[in-house]
This record gives sequence, C-alpha cells and structure tokens, in this order.
Amino acid sequence: MSGSVVLLHLAGAVALMLFATRMVKTGVERAYGDVLRHKLRATMRNPVMAVLAGTGLAIALQSSTAVTLLVGSFAGSGIVSGAAGQLAVRGAEIGSALVVKLLTFDLTLLVPLCLITGTVMFMATERRDWRQTGRILVGIGLLILSLEMIGQASEPLRNSQLMPVIINYFSGDSITAYLLAALITWLFQSSIAAVLLMATLAGRGLITPELGVVLILGVNLGSSIIAPMLTRSSGPEVRVVPIGNLLMRGLGSLVMLILVMIFRPHFAFLGATAADQIVNAHILFNVLILLAGLPLAGLVYRASEKIVALGTKAPAATLDVVELSALNESALDVPSQALANATREVVRVCETVEIMLKRIIELYESADADKIKALAALDDRVDRKHAAIKLYLAKVTKNPLTEDEALRCQELIGACVKLEQVGDIIVRNMLVHVKKKFDRGLEFTDEGWSELCAFHASVLANARLAFNVLVSRDAETARQLVLEKERLREAEKETSASHFLRLREGTAKSVETSSIHLDTIRDLKQINSLLASMAYPVLEERGLLGGSRLKAS
Repeated sequence: MSGSVVLLHLAGAVALMLFATRMVKTGVERAYGDVLRHKLRATMRNPVMAVLAGTGLAIALQSSTAVTLLVGSFAGSGIVSGAAGQLAVRGAEIGSALVVKLLTFDLTLLVPLCLITGTVMFMATERRDWRQTGRILVGIGLLILSLEMIGQASEPLRNSQLMPVIINYFSGDSITAYLLAALITWLFQSSIAAVLLMATLAGRGLITPELGVVLILGVNLGSSIIAPMLTRSSGPEVRVVPIGNLLMRGLGSLVMLILVMIFRPHFAFLGATAADQIVNAHILFNVLILLAGLPLAGLVYRASEKIVALGTKAPAATLDVVELSALNESALDVPSQALANATREVVRVCETVEIMLKRIIELYESADADKIKALAALDDRVDRKHAAIKLYLAKVTKNPLTEDEALRCQELIGACVKLEQVGDIIVRNMLVHVKKKFDRGLEFTDEGWSELCAFHASVLANARLAFNVLVSRDAETARQLVLEKERLREAEKETSASHFLRLREGTAKSVETSSIHLDTIRDLKQINSLLASMAYPVLEERGLLGGSRLKAS
C-alpha cells in the first residue's frame, strides 16, 4: 500500500474521531446542557465541589475547553468567583483525561450496541430528549470505531523505512515535538482527540513512551491556548478564567518539559504498555497541576486579571448607535418590496423575543432590579415595533394586492400579534413569578428545576423553529413545529404529574414553590402554542392542516 493511501486512511479515521467527539458533545449540550449548567452554578461556591463539578461536566461534555468557556462566562456575569472558576477548570482537565483513559479500554463490543440502540432511539420517536440520547450513543459508537480505524490505518507504518527516521528525529528534538503536538491539538480543538491519536499510535509501536510524554505535554499546551483564542474578543471578565488556565496548564507543561529534558526519567512506573504510559502521564500531569492550583488559585486569578488588563484597550470614541427601521415608506407603492421590509422588521421582533425568552429563565436563578428593568425594556421595544409594523402593513393593503401578497400580509400581522403576546406573557406573568420567588426566598427542588430547564429548553428550540418558518416558509419545518407542540403537551402532563408526586411525598421545597412551578409550566406551554401557530398558514397553504390537527403524512 502506498504512503499516500495510508495517510488518506489515517486522515479519514482521525476525521471520524473528531466528528464523533463533536457529535457526543453537541448531543449532551442539547439534551442536558441547561441542567448541567445549573448544577455547575449551584456547586461552585465550595472549592472541592467546584473541582468535582468541573470534572463531571467535562466527562459529560467530552471537552475541557467547553467547561472553560462556560465557567469563564459565569465569572464574567458575576455568578461565580474567579478563584472558584479556576478550580472548576482544573477539575475539567482531569475529567477530560479520565475520558481518554476510559476510551483506551477494549470497548469494541460497544460499537454495534451503541450504533443500533442510538439509531433506533433517534429514528423511532420525535421526542427531543430521546433523539439526543440516540445521537450521543451513535457518537460514542463512532468514536470507538474511529480508534479501531486509526489502529488499522497506521499498521502499515510499522514497516515504513521513513517512520523510524521521523521518530528518531523528534525523539532527539523535544522542543519541536512539543510544539508540533500543541499545534495538532489546536487544529483538532480537542485534547481528547489528540491524546487518543497518540495513544493509539503508541499502542502500535510507532511512538516511544519518552516521545509520547513530550507530545502529551505539548497537547496540554495546545489545549490551554484554545479557550483564550476563542474568547479574545470577549469582555475582560470573561477572559480571566481562560487566561488563568493558560498560566497554570500552559506554563506547567513548559516547566515539566524542561524537567523531562534535564533528568530524562523512565516512565515504566506509569504502565505496562506505551499507550498506558502516555495516557497515565496525561492524567498525572493534570493531577499535579490541580494540586499546585489549590493553594495558588487566588494568586493565579490576580495575575490573570493583570494580564487581561494589559491587553484591554481604552474604549475608543464611537458613533452613536441609532436603531434603524426597515419600514421604508417609499416602498409602499410596491407591495412585494413593502412586504419584504415588513418581514425584516418582524424578524427583528423575533430576535428580541428570543432574547427575552432566554433571559427569563436566568432570572429565576439570579435576579436584581436592573435585570428586571432591562427585560421590561425589551418588552417595550416589542410593543413599539408591533404597533409600527401593523400600521405599515395597513398602509400596504391600500394598494391592489395579489392573493399571495394578501395572504402574506395577514401572516405577518398574525405573527407580529403572537410575538407581542409572547412578550406580554414573559413580562406580565413570568416576571411576576420571578419577583415572588426572590421576595419570599424560595428555592426549587433539584428535580423541579431540572424539569423547568428541560421544558424551557424545548420551548426555546421551538421558538427558533417558528422564526425559521416565518422566513423560509418551509413545510417540513412547519410540520415539525406542530409535532413538537403535541410532544410538549405530553411533557407538560409528565412534569405536572412528577410535581404532584413530590407534593404528596411532602417535599418542603415542592410545597413552597408549587404555584410558581405550575404557573411557569403553564406560561411556557402557552408561549409554545402561540409560536407553533405561526406554522399554520404554511401548512394550510399546502393542504397539510386538517381541522385542528396535522393530516396524516
């Protein structure tokens, strides 16, 4: 087999590994992201719990970088302290290292089981949580399969005459090997993928343990650079935690590299095989960084603040931002252009409503007068745009319209009315629940809060579908939106039943928050119904709506 074919097979296997890692990560985020974020927020006040929470979240998300970005955003919002954030990131690095260790075991039997089970779960139901679980299982199956493919693709390299030359060169030039591993990790955007690749190659005898440890140190440098690069345009408060991780992990890897180059230790104590030694070295390095980080967390955070401050420019003079309107009066004589203008303006209302819907659930956890006032101001903006759009469309109807233009005009008016109603529900109902919760010092049970987060996540996802339908008028998306309405109705029954079960068991928190819990579910369900109804004009136009329900496809 020629060298180019071997490299092609190896590149394909690596590409599958990266895709599978991302597939698992996105599946977990979509299915359990809100619940995991809540757990992380709730446990980060205690240093030990911060480490454990970071570890658990990294295992779930299969990415320490994702945890670093999440914790950085929490620190930027003032939800957690910077020192606690640093500890959570230390735990996340250990969590991602443990994922690598787990995946190095012989899991070949899981490949068909995960692929079959995941595919059945994904295709047999429309329930979002089941489909995302199916996505996660398929991703795990593909990830394990990709490791087998990497091993098989690299097998011909054993007999290559060029490979020993390359390995000998990098074995004698640790700095180049270290930097190359950092570059590969940055390109992969995943330390898990990089370590798995190196462990697999070591298992085939292509990488020596000594070179493997140097490469692992480079992986940790590359991984610590990813988050600062991704947050370089964010606010200073958000960038502090990623910079702190770079100081601890990046500089730690450099110090360790110097020690390895000076003392040239043997790594037999780390495991019986080269692959075990490499993976265990990765775990040991991150444990050492954690132990060093416990007493140094405050110092590293202060140093990070100073570094971020050095790179923060004073705000330059900017032009005053004026909110422009798409409702151009000069286009009223051309109905097609006027309707396009109105559509643009309705899309802006959609964006405002989406922001309101995202922020309201955050206020259930942390609310103050300024945040409440800001949310109410968004509703005022929706009301102003709603009135302006209705008046503009009323002027459009004074001109002769085709049947399609008249229907589109009515569709935009209806969508605008529904968006205004959604804004009112958020501000006049849900914001009242928020004030009531904090005035009385109430707390949801963990189960109740998880149910609310999951229900809200489904409504938010459906809102985005509804906004897409308004623009694209795609029949399949519209049909999916109405099906989701039916699924959410069943979910509402289930969460209400679970809540009443906790009431019967006498759970104190459930009794105290009962009315807020049930009223919030009811409001979210009403919002979802309003948004789902935006799909009806598209379905009705295509004859897919029979009476009050979808026709059988």
